[in-house]
Amino acid sequence: MPLTLALVGMALIGLTGSGSIMAQQSDAEQPIEVEADQLELDDRAGTAVYTGDVDIRQGSMRLTGDRVEFQRNAAGELSRATARGERAYIEQQPDPEQPVVRGWGRTIIYHVAERRVELIDRAELHQGGDTFAGGYLEYFLDRRVVQARAQGEGVEGSQRIRMTLQPER
Repeated sequence: MPLTLALVGMALIGLTGSGSIMAQQSDAEQPIEVEADQLELDDRAGTAVYTGDVDIRQGSMRLTGDRVEFQRNAAGELSRATARGERAYIEQQPDPEQPVVRGWGRTIIYHVAERRVELIDRAELHQGGDTFAGGYLEYFLDRRVVQARAQGEGVEGSQRIRMTLQPER
């Protein structure tokens, strides 16, 4: 069980760093809360898989899905977190001065080293009044760059890109 908590802890510390040191420090200091119906831990493979209405929270960060899997690299560090479900979900408030960033997709993959989030199939990304939707969205946390495509691996059919940007005030 301690290894499982370490995997979750590494995952959430990696997920909370969305481009703001303030959010990273604040969220990383918060307790980790995990709810799921089942856990399968494979120490040799370096994976922890939670299934059944998974809800993981730490500070302003939240990750949900029917299945959430954490993968470690050879050094024991979190390399990837993957959430799957009819509407997997991720959110975080980068800092108190910015609106919450919310993302949905049938699959959400967070690449820790690259600080990149993939939202796949029926993907949506919202921050304040700005929205992006399509088959595949890729969000680079540090650069705050969004790339969108109508089609991609794991996307059913073609899902046109839609975007709404609010005027700057």
